[in-house]
Amino acid sequence: MNLAGFFGWPTRLNGSGRSSPSRAARKAIALCTNLLSERGEVSGTLLASEALAAYHALDEHSRAGFFDLLVQQFSPDPEQVGQAGDAYRANPSTQSLARLQAAVESPRQELFRRLNLASAGTRTLVELRGRLLRELHENPHWMPIVDDLERLLIAWFNRGFLELRRIDWRTSALVLEKLIRYEAVHQIQGWNDLRRRLEADRRCYGFFHPALPDEPIIFIEAALTRGMTAKVQPLLDPDSPVLEPETADHAMFYSITNCQEGLRGVPFGSFLIKQVVEDLGREFPRIRKFATVSPVPGFREWLESKPQLADLRAKLDQPGWRENRELSEAIQKELVPWCARYLLHAKNEREPLDPVARFHLRNGARLERINWLGDISLAGMQRSAGIMVNYLYRLGDLEKNHESYTRDYEVVAASEIESLARNKTPRPATSATDNRSPA
Repeated sequence: MNLAGFFGWPTRLNGSGRSSPSRAARKAIALCTNLLSERGEVSGTLLASEALAAYHALDEHSRAGFFDLLVQQFSPDPEQVGQAGDAYRANPSTQSLARLQAAVESPRQELFRRLNLASAGTRTLVELRGRLLRELHENPHWMPIVDDLERLLIAWFNRGFLELRRIDWRTSALVLEKLIRYEAVHQIQGWNDLRRRLEADRRCYGFFHPALPDEPIIFIEAALTRGMTAKVQPLLDPDSPVLEPETADHAMFYSITNCQEGLRGVPFGSFLIKQVVEDLGREFPRIRKFATVSPVPGFREWLESKPQLADLRAKLDQPGWRENRELSEAIQKELVPWCARYLLHAKNEREPLDPVARFHLRNGARLERINWLGDISLAGMQRSAGIMVNYLYRLGDLEKNHESYTRDYEVVAASEIESLARNKTPRPATSATDNRSPA
């Protein structure tokens, strides 16, 4: 399984000048090799626990050497893959296909399956992939490990194994503390803030996995409102009045957070939104529309890449421009159409450049409305000059919109946004004063 000779890797394994793996790294790898050769389930579990203990004991330098050896010694053998491929071409039988599949699969995948036998094995492997992802830009040769783990985690964390739970004030403090820690879209400012987000006119749901019972995998926050919300600040105000939930006609999703870095790329976010939409529809029959109030995280960065928008950027850099009515209106008139163009036409290959747009459009949502000064927090101003977007989840259209996006990468959008992108605005873009408070 040692591939150093095949790829001509030197003793120094990457551009950082790191030297050969330490004795501790080699010991941990030796335990992994023994684990792969073990046949007994009980002894395999003990050896898996010993191997994970050796991994946890590694310091930063030794852990990097451990990952280097995982690439070198547990990758598919090119000679065996080639021979199995030739045999299958000559005789495409079930047996030769099975040999080809066995040759192509990385020995790391079987190693990770066996490590998963140990107590907390799943948690360790998720954390391991998270560490690799954080350090991948400096160690791109670790990508095969990341890919192997992704394939396994997609299988282990598929929808059938996930449990949807409502999170409220009665949920265990352990889980509530993690909500405060993990919230990535709109930071939770302590227990008072969290309690308001869990009141009667709010809903919070999370996916949980049996191997991580007190660890939310992903969670979503929704506000029950009258009318579609254009601004996020009223939703985040811990002192805002509580609406009678039975009078709400909209459910507004204002935050969705992936809690585990190691599960990046595992596609369960779409399942969560669709499940929550169905559950809320059953609980509150008056609610007819489900929408988001979403950030536009890449918009300011995209503006910076456009030389022709230097004058607009200069206006945005003027202190206090929001308090200057004439200047604010001038910026709005120019900036909102540019945001529409960004959302409809700025691409990363064939998909939208904006990551939030990619997520919701892939789930079958429609780009519904652009909201001027929808988020006037420091983060909101820095990432999108305060602009926020509503994506509409209409149950009857989700599959059709999803198909249009996945097949043709079509950005399904309201006609008003398409007109804005052509700079032929049928009516003024939604302003902060147009918003109806959730109360």
